[in-house]
Amino acid sequence: MSHSAVDLSAVPAHVACVMDGNGRWAAQRGLPRTAGHEAGLDALFGAVDGALEIGVQWLTVYAFSTENWRRPREEVRFLLDFNRLNLAARRHEMHQRGVRLRFIGGRDRRLPRRLLAEMDTASELTAANRRLTLTVAFNYGGRAELTEAVRKIVASGAPPGDISEATIRANLATPDMPDPDVLIRTSGEYRLSNFLLWQVAYSEMVFLDVLWPDFSREHLFEAVAEYRRRERRFGGLDQ
Repeated sequence: MSHSAVDLSAVPAHVACVMDGNGRWAAQRGLPRTAGHEAGLDALFGAVDGALEIGVQWLTVYAFSTENWRRPREEVRFLLDFNRLNLAARRHEMHQRGVRLRFIGGRDRRLPRRLLAEMDTASELTAANRRLTLTVAFNYGGRAELTEAVRKIVASGAPPGDISEATIRANLATPDMPDPDVLIRTSGEYRLSNFLLWQVAYSEMVFLDVLWPDFSREHLFEAVAEYRRRERRFGGLDQ
């Protein structure tokens, strides 16, 4: 599918992606899992290209979960170094294209200082861009985000009767980020895996039987077209 088949007057403002299947993609080809992550990065920037092409304003991707620390030490070390190096290599390209880079997730001692420094540099460089906001969830978990929000609310001394959904939203990692209109998960799996648990309450879910490294802008366009075929009622009734 080309972008010409997408109704550009009705493109979702916010698309979220669970980028799943890098390891299986590599295993099918007799390659190390790291090769799958390398191919997955190309797919990510292909998705960015597609989002820019059709006018998506927010793209949020699940890059490294709080559960991913359980993976083999060598793979975790590769992911940390790989992401740091690619941030350094790609941040100016993203800046030139009007992409604002943001990062959500824990900033604990397990993350190397050099990686955190690259995240901060990329965020600062692109802070004024508004063509597309690319939010990278790294060392992120939806339950951890909600737990931290509760901690901040309790620490503020807010009376229980004053706590509302708006209070919780204001204490999430990205209070200004609109909820995803559509969430895409690749690799044929049908679960959220602890991603944006609060934000996807009314998101449309599109599950694709394609491994993330094979994900292309055409798959993005197909997911957007599927989203447009659905009727969103947000708990209400047809009029």
